[in-house]
Amino acid sequence: MFHHRLLAQNAHFRDVSGWESPSWYAPAGIEPIIEEEHFGRQSFFPYWQSEHNACRENVALFEMSFMSKFLVQGNDAGTFLNRLSTANVDGECDKITYTQWLNENGFMEADLTVIKMDSDKFIVVATDTMHNHVLAHMQKRLTSEQHVFISDITGSYAQLNIQGPNSRKLLQCITSYNLSDFPFRSVAEIDIGHARVLCNRITYVGELGYELFIPTEFALHVYDTIIEIGKTFELKHAGLKTLTSLRMEKGYRDYGHDMDNTDSLLECGLGFTCDFEKRGGFIGMDSVLTQQMKSKEEGGLKKRLVQIFLEDPEIILHHGEVVHRNGKMLCEVRSSSYGHTLGGSVGLAMLESPEPINKSYIASGQWEVSAGNKLIPCKVSLAPLYDPKNRKVKM
Repeated sequence: MFHHRLLAQNAHFRDVSGWESPSWYAPAGIEPIIEEEHFGRQSFFPYWQSEHNACRENVALFEMSFMSKFLVQGNDAGTFLNRLSTANVDGECDKITYTQWLNENGFMEADLTVIKMDSDKFIVVATDTMHNHVLAHMQKRLTSEQHVFISDITGSYAQLNIQGPNSRKLLQCITSYNLSDFPFRSVAEIDIGHARVLCNRITYVGELGYELFIPTEFALHVYDTIIEIGKTFELKHAGLKTLTSLRMEKGYRDYGHDMDNTDSLLECGLGFTCDFEKRGGFIGMDSVLTQQMKSKEEGGLKKRLVQIFLEDPEIILHHGEVVHRNGKMLCEVRSSSYGHTLGGSVGLAMLESPEPINKSYIASGQWEVSAGNKLIPCKVSLAPLYDPKNRKVKM
């Protein structure tokens, strides 16, 4: 939908589940190509760094139309989705809920958000790689007795994400909707130019930000409106390299990369999404409670997803590198990027140990990552290394 506009912005494109999406943008006058493939800092590194810093310090635009979107409607839609979801997704209307879907054995099946538009109308949003799996997961668990209708609306909406400390100021200039009274996780239909747009206050980069679901017929009009006012704010286009580096600093998970159906929700550090008190519970709840009880008895989980940060700022992680504790190989880095704000490579790794993995276990270890034919000292953390209190997200 935006391809020719983004091409004019000097985007370097990559395939994303069949969508052609910007990976990074080159400055005007520079051809957006990779000059030489290697494991170090490639030619686009400074452009990527500039995009990353713009989002952390000012405001950036991400084109995210490839995200999977499903409209779930009907009298039983809320009950149906609540049964699938670890969180309570059938609470207030006009709210976004981050949740997990598990199988009956308590292992991960999907990582997504559910938007409650009305008592009988919801939108399920998942990553591009999980499109068919999320749809099949719903269809397999839907019975003929339930009044529920599922529609794939991915192609009906373009998606632009406006993220960064100045995102609210920028959007307020082009809408009459009062964004100063629009808290985190809120959803509303707002006006932008001649269009009506679904505005979701949510982030995948760890900053104040908004996701805009735009009817495709108004996509270019809304984009052009944003870009025009964006000149005042020095709005910067940002690609998927930047999305990854931002989310890695924040420790945000990505199903299919950092975690999959061989991991449990607790091992992935997502127990906070569980509502054990909601009516009807959720699929896999008994398994989660059993593992939770066992963990308490044993002093902690023996498999946990942690954040890794290299102390040498020159080394680039690409994922797959081996993590060592006290000279012993423990696991591999599942996903990684360069954390421009943190000042070094950052990754997520699933530790497995015969003893409980807790703060004491981490503090008592000498941690290293095998990278560049060397063992590089690293920091290991259970909490996000960037803004662990979520102050920037909720500002």
